[in-house]
Amino acid sequence: MPREAVLTELCDSLFAPLPRSDQRSKGVQYVRGLLSASGRKSIRNIAAATGGAASEQGLHHFVSSSTWDWAPVRHALARHVVRTRPPQAWVVRPVVIPKTGRHSVGVERRFFPSAGRVLNAQQAVGVWAASDARCDPVEWRLHLSERWLLDAARRARAAIPREIEPETLGDCTIAAYLTAMSRGGLPRLPVVSDGRDTDPFAMTRALQMTGTPSLTRIAGSLPLVVTDPTAALRGVEPRSAQQIANAAKARRRPAAGTTLAAGVRVRMPGGAGRFQRDDLLLLAVGEVGAPWAAELWLTDLVDVVPSELLRLSRLLRRAESDFTDITEQVGIMDFAGQSFDGWHRHATLSSMAHAATALDDRGRSALTCAS
Repeated sequence: MPREAVLTELCDSLFAPLPRSDQRSKGVQYVRGLLSASGRKSIRNIAAATGGAASEQGLHHFVSSSTWDWAPVRHALARHVVRTRPPQAWVVRPVVIPKTGRHSVGVERRFFPSAGRVLNAQQAVGVWAASDARCDPVEWRLHLSERWLLDAARRARAAIPREIEPETLGDCTIAAYLTAMSRGGLPRLPVVSDGRDTDPFAMTRALQMTGTPSLTRIAGSLPLVVTDPTAALRGVEPRSAQQIANAAKARRRPAAGTTLAAGVRVRMPGGAGRFQRDDLLLLAVGEVGAPWAAELWLTDLVDVVPSELLRLSRLLRRAESDFTDITEQVGIMDFAGQSFDGWHRHATLSSMAHAATALDDRGRSALTCAS
């Protein structure tokens, strides 16, 4: 489908929930600006690329202080993506958004483990409809610290809803996925996530309670109990995931190309929660000729062959790549406003712009749109 037709069809469908024609018009203008403005996707640059300086104030109001609800638009986006590019899994991952100032909602200076350094930044969690060919963001949750939520003045300035309470990054990750699913109409698929900076047991338990299988990347220090009767280190004492993987080195088998994988049945240590007695699978992954094991994954898909688990695991990397190559380019990190709802509206519109880079007639991704 030609690029302009993609954008027109997308906006007609997704902005249908907006009650007013002027809001729908502003929405189209904003998405078009995200796709066509050069450099940083500030409201000034978006206005300059689409309607001139005279439209800047209107666009600012549309995103930061208008009354339109972003949730139905985001839900419509998720259903559109699922319908047009059926996903194989949901990827849920945190995103660090560096900022230069200190007034944007949620921004603070602290150490971010995923970045490995101290940054002045926001942090959000995104949910991607993921396949081998494409990953599209369809849900976002802004992770707000206690320092933000317990500061009445900052909370009031950002108009943060009363129901938003302090939560860990792991809780934020779970809530982002559950919010996407709660709106209905989306398929139950495996959830792929990176749990090295959170509690992977909590993630697994929360998803099991909804009947959702998961595949979570874990840190080598995570304690597990080996239950596999044919594996080394079997017993009641917890061992680190890395120790278990090292002991399973002889079980490695080719999984894809030069990639080797080994699986060991394990469970959570006693006291880890309701599901601690259910078998899980520790999947260790490495490359031929490289130190073993480069990646460790924990899953309740215990009967799935390692090659298929490896394919699912690579969707996390695909989501990271598409975030850099597409989502960042259409301005997801460029919102500078203080409003909580404003951030969510911008994230929703940026996700629409990501979706609008759908394949053209020759099957190539388009990051620009004819005005």
